[in-house]
Amino acid sequence: MIGFKVQDFGIGCDAKSCTLNPEPFRSIHLRTSTFVLHPSMNSPSGKLVIISGPSGVGKSTVVKQLLQDCELPLCLSVSATTRQPRQGEEEGKDYYFLQLDEFQRRREAGEFLECFEPYGNGIWYGTLRETVATGVTAGEWVILEIEVNGAMEVMKAFSDAITIFILPQSTEQLKEQLAGRGTEDAEATRQRLKRADYELSLKDRYRHHVVNTTVPEAVQEICDILNTYANRPEGEPTV
Repeated sequence: MIGFKVQDFGIGCDAKSCTLNPEPFRSIHLRTSTFVLHPSMNSPSGKLVIISGPSGVGKSTVVKQLLQDCELPLCLSVSATTRQPRQGEEEGKDYYFLQLDEFQRRREAGEFLECFEPYGNGIWYGTLRETVATGVTAGEWVILEIEVNGAMEVMKAFSDAITIFILPQSTEQLKEQLAGRGTEDAEATRQRLKRADYELSLKDRYRHHVVNTTVPEAVQEICDILNTYANRPEGEPTV
């Protein structure tokens, strides 16, 4: 078992988010891929919540509202990506925007719980191991809003994770949503639609399905699902 202090890694959790200061990692290479977490005996142990869904289904909007409305101690684990920020996105809040060489350095050092290049276009996404470990040990319900391949990897490490797949009202509605974004060219949109079909094929790997008919309804349904786990006993989570 490896022990560490939160301040050693520049990681902090508040009521609604788990973040880290990336600077300490520029000189630290973590070679060990497993942390055994021992939740504090004086506070409830944390839980891991995985939320996935096809691109364009509205995951980010639902999760953002969930963090505001649900009374459980939720915190969002901020993912890392090599893509450029979209309009309105903030460093350390929406994503950690990394250069490709920095992302690959961290990948080789074992700093990611999961990481994938989902669209085959050279753009990587990943979950930093320490942000998850810190949130869980702090008693938070850490939300991972991640794509399906990454989710499958995380499920191997967290077999007791609460997994939720957000579905569109229809395939046609999803296509209209993606085409109407206007943030990508026609080929990128085509790739996302192809990817969406693949992601939808894996929905049954998740314990719960929520149709995003409206954001308030989806948020309420997810909060209700999470509340059913609030008083359940759990074993020691492993990352």
